[in-house]
Amino acid sequence: MHNRYAFVAGNTGAWRILTINTHRGAALATASSLDLVPAPDPISTPPGAWALHGLISNVRYATRSEVTALKAVQQPLGRPTADRAALIPLKKSQAWWDLAQDDRRAIFEETSRHTAIGLEYLPAIARQLFHCRDIGEPFDFLTWFEYAAEHASAFEDLVARLRSTLEWAYVERDIDIRLERT
Repeated sequence: MHNRYAFVAGNTGAWRILTINTHRGAALATASSLDLVPAPDPISTPPGAWALHGLISNVRYATRSEVTALKAVQQPLGRPTADRAALIPLKKSQAWWDLAQDDRRAIFEETSRHTAIGLEYLPAIARQLFHCRDIGEPFDFLTWFEYAAEHASAFEDLVARLRSTLEWAYVERDIDIRLERT
C-alpha cells in the first residue's frame, strides 16, 4: 500500500466535480474531474489544473480507545455504493501550531469533540485523512470522504457540526469540493 497520494484535478478522472466552494482563504482553480492516485513523489503526478499531495500517516490526537472505536466501524474507501465524495483541504493558523500537543488535543476532542462527532456518522461515511503540512504543500490536511447519495444530508450535518466548533477558529483555509463517481 502506498502512503503518498495526489488529488489531481483536470478534465478526466474517476470523480466528476460538482462544486468547489471556498469557505476561507484562497480558492483553487476550477476543474471538471478529480482523480486520487498514488504519487510517491510530485514528479510522478499526472498533469492537471492542480494537484494536492498528501500522505497517510499515524492517527494523531486520538486515544487508544478512540482509535479502537473508529476501527470497529470505519468502512473502507472504494465501496461500490459510495457514489458521492468530498475533498476538504484545510490549513490551520500558526496560532494552532504554536499550541502544545496536549492543548491541541484538548481543543480537538475535549472541547470540539471532533472524533466523537465523526463516530456518529460511521459506517455510512468513510473517511481518510492525508497529512501534508510537513511535505511543503499549501494545506495541512486533505480530508477525503466517501458516502452513498442517500447519506448526503447526514454528510452536510457532519460538516456543519465540525465547522461550528472551537477547532474551526484556527482554520484559515477551508475549501469544500463535492464529487460524484463517474
